[in-house]
Amino acid sequence: QVQLVESGGGLVQAGDSLRLSCAASGRTFSGYIMAWFRQAPGKAREFVAAIRWTGGTTYYEDSVKGRFTISRDNAENTVFLQMNSLKPEDTAVYYCAAEAGVRVSLRPNDYDYWGQGTQVTVSS
Repeated sequence: QVQLVESGGGLVQAGDSLRLSCAASGRTFSGYIMAWFRQAPGKAREFVAAIRWTGGTTYYEDSVKGRFTISRDNAENTVFLQMNSLKPEDTAVYYCAAEAGVRVSLRPNDYDYWGQGTQVTVSS
């Protein structure tokens, strides 16, 4: 049974940092694309960042480039999202997702597995 379990969310002030973790289990994720999405109240779920499990190529949504860094630890089967210089508009529930595809998709419906989400709240 595949499980993605997020952790690391919390309440911080603007300018602070947080590191989210996604512990993946239940299968081999070699060849998968691992991604972070976020969903703010009343808004659609949106792509934040992705990484190829094999090779480590990364992709970012424009508004987080230079502030967020996605990485993975193969030995621990964990994906991370380091978030620096946080802004109030980064407030959302952050979800980890996995896709067995070749191209990185920005569409949530293309992802096969999802975590339960972790809340990130940034106060001004």
